[in-house]
Amino acid sequence: MDPRRAFWESSSEDVTRPLLLPVHDDTPTTTRGRRCCSCSGLKAMLANKYLAVASGPLACALVCALGDLGGHPAARNMLGVLAWVFLWWITDAVPLAVASMAPLFLFPAFGISSSDAVAKAYMDDVISLVLGSFILALAIEHYSIHRRLALNITALFCGDPVKPHLLLLGICGTTMFISMWIHNTPCTVMMMPVATGILQRLPRDELEGGSGSGFAAGEVRRFSKAVVLGVVYASAIGGMATLTGTGVNIILVGMWSTYFPEQAPITFSSWMSFGLPMALVLFVALWATLCLMYCSKNTGRALSAYLDRSHLRRELSLLGPMAFAEKMVLAVFGGLIVLWMTRSLTNDIPGWAVLFDGKVGDGTVTIMMATLLFIIPSGKNDGEKLMDWAKCRKLQWNIILLLGAGFAIADGFKSSGLTDILSEGLGFLRGAPALAIAPVACAFSGLITEFTSDDATTTLVLPLLAELGKSIGVHPLLLMVPGAIGAQLSFLLPTGSPGNVVGFGTGYITIKDMVVTGMPLKIVGITALTILLPTLGSLVFGMA
Repeated sequence: MDPRRAFWESSSEDVTRPLLLPVHDDTPTTTRGRRCCSCSGLKAMLANKYLAVASGPLACALVCALGDLGGHPAARNMLGVLAWVFLWWITDAVPLAVASMAPLFLFPAFGISSSDAVAKAYMDDVISLVLGSFILALAIEHYSIHRRLALNITALFCGDPVKPHLLLLGICGTTMFISMWIHNTPCTVMMMPVATGILQRLPRDELEGGSGSGFAAGEVRRFSKAVVLGVVYASAIGGMATLTGTGVNIILVGMWSTYFPEQAPITFSSWMSFGLPMALVLFVALWATLCLMYCSKNTGRALSAYLDRSHLRRELSLLGPMAFAEKMVLAVFGGLIVLWMTRSLTNDIPGWAVLFDGKVGDGTVTIMMATLLFIIPSGKNDGEKLMDWAKCRKLQWNIILLLGAGFAIADGFKSSGLTDILSEGLGFLRGAPALAIAPVACAFSGLITEFTSDDATTTLVLPLLAELGKSIGVHPLLLMVPGAIGAQLSFLLPTGSPGNVVGFGTGYITIKDMVVTGMPLKIVGITALTILLPTLGSLVFGMA
């Protein structure tokens, strides 16, 4: 019997089973009834999250009533609205998408900005980039292209006999590559069944410490942990490399253009020039950590009895040859990558965007290429296209609305005057060494992100770091980039990101496994950022 199932079943039985004999109670019946009503009422409030729902408006009211920002009512109201929205985010009082729409009515109601101004923040070129990327990701998932790619690479790296180190490299490398081009949460959701499908070939009794030999059981359990942790962390690391990999990078780009419109924008190619080396350093650290902690010289011998290259090739053969539809989706996806990378190259070689007087953005070509999916025939049935809107029902509107809320909050900080007040309050840090503050900013953001989503952390932290950069007289990206990278280093707890929840929910790993494995990665990430940002980052972002 599955011990996890047994635990929950026994726990549910223990709750209803009396532990002791009934004891005579002299309390009057009416008093007992009143107590029961009170308890049931409290339970109902907690179950329906009424307290969490009320926490947002109450926090906003307290800030507006007690806050004194030197006669700046708009800035005070902005702070109250931020408390309201952020509490709804972290308490999950209402669905994430609903909480993210709150600025649409709160900003006009509190006089922060007009309804038209706040609505425009929810759809710009950056949001178009995310929307088009999600449609492409759904096409890849629909035609199982990710599964074919994963099986090919895993079979290539598996070895015969099994080489656990190479197999981990193949699984983690595939996950990282896919996560570079689609959001890391869908990537984890798509790749986890592939990884657990490999683990399902291993005997369940050995994974759960059953009747298998002690030697084999221990090796199999450790390798299973490595596979699940590898998918979770490789997905997060791959998202750092490109703008489309995670919402954090998109929020950074949007806030940078909002706060500093006179500065050169962060493009897809410029971010990848910095993000990819950063991600590669973390990937090497991840692979080395997994190999050292979860693989030994006996692991291959323990796995060879159940897993070899022929099994993977047999599963790959069941998918059949690549169909016309799959080839067309890959062609559209490959063409989009080329357009992303060549829109803006260097100062001497401007890229194809110069043909349109710089009026096109990354979101422009993303939506254009996504539109082709609804035009190109699939080659299966007459009139059937690669994609139709029914296949887009799984679009992650919650992420899109969350990004829009982040951009609206950034606009609200600026229009309400809250940024000026923060800038004055941080003036005492003027003269502090930027190289010392950058890793602190990364660690600070990395701490908060363990308890709330990385997107929410970025939305809260980046405006503060932007003002801090102006206050101490350094280039704001020296602090905003560490804040964004730190928000993606959510490696320690399941609450850190949806991908962590997906991995934790498989039952193969524990919180202790995440802490022990994630802490070295977090340290390597902060160290690599401290070295790469003032060197490579200065060249890429023009911070010299």
